Amino acid sequence: MMLELFIVSAFLFSIGLAIVITRKNAIFVLMGIELMLNASNINLIAMGGANGQGVFFGLFVIVIAAAEAAVGLALVLKIYHHYNTIELDKVNELKD
Repeated sequence: MMLELFIVSAFLFSIGLAIVITRKNAIFVLMGIELMLNASNINLIAMGGANGQGVFFGLFVIVIAAAEAAVGLALVLKIYHHYNTIELDKVNELKD
C-alpha cells in the first residue's frame, strides 16, 4: 500500500515540477506548486500513518498551501493590474 502511495506522490510531484518549469503563465505556476505540495502531503501521511505524526504534518502542509495560494493569487492580481499581463516572461522588472 505504501509503495503505491509513493508512486502516486512521485508522479504528482513530477507533473507539478514539469508545470513550474515549462509554463509561463503565473496561474499555472501556482497550480504546479500546489501539486508539488500535495505530493509531499501524500508522502507525509503515508510515512506517518503508524504513529499519527504524518497526519499532523499533513494538516500543517494543507494550511501552509492554503495561505500560499491566497498570497500567490493576491500577487498575481497586483501584477496584472500593474502590467496588464500574467505572463512571467513579460514581467521582468518588479519596480515602479
